Amino acid sequence: MRIKVCGMTSAEQVLQLDEMGVEFAGFIFYPKSPRYVYKFMPRPEIKKIKGKGINKVGVFVNATVEEVLETVDDCGLYIVQLHGDETPKYCEKIANYVTVVKAFRLREEDNILWKIKDYNDIADMYLFDTEGAGYGGTGRKFDWNVLKGLNIGKPFFLSGGIEPDDTDKLKDFAKEPVAKDLFSIDVNSKFETSPGVKDMEKLQKFIETVKQI
Repeated sequence: MRIKVCGMTSAEQVLQLDEMGVEFAGFIFYPKSPRYVYKFMPRPEIKKIKGKGINKVGVFVNATVEEVLETVDDCGLYIVQLHGDETPKYCEKIANYVTVVKAFRLREEDNILWKIKDYNDIADMYLFDTEGAGYGGTGRKFDWNVLKGLNIGKPFFLSGGIEPDDTDKLKDFAKEPVAKDLFSIDVNSKFETSPGVKDMEKLQKFIETVKQI
């Protein structure tokens, strides 16, 4: 199973994750986030990060198209994750330039297939997270049951408060029919010592277990 570690703020930690076999490192370009990457690293430093197999993902919330595309070039991003209220037309402009992951913040009562339908021909992948009061990750547990029985029909990231003790739940979820489209899991705040600083020991144990699923 692939893994994305989001909210990265250190080149050293990104390269450590690369050595552990993590496929995706997320950098948050949302100024209101405590993990806003420009508070920790300048653009040239982000661009210089090149691991053996890790892909740099930029997370944006309602940024302008110009800002996103400029950041892709300036920071050497491989993937853009759109975590706000971006329209299909907006996503299409980004998708013409770079791989797009459209994030959806879900509530139990949401009709998920209806919510994603207008993006099916545009976004390359989806990410499902917990609905919160603001934008970005909430750290709150996502009820994966809302996805059971669905045919998403597009690769998706599973996010929302995933923590070190969730490996058995992930194994069970991987057996569900919907998991045929599960592309990667996405972890963040439950593996930190402080915002943006990852607990590498916790991550290593988790990664070793999850990679066997």
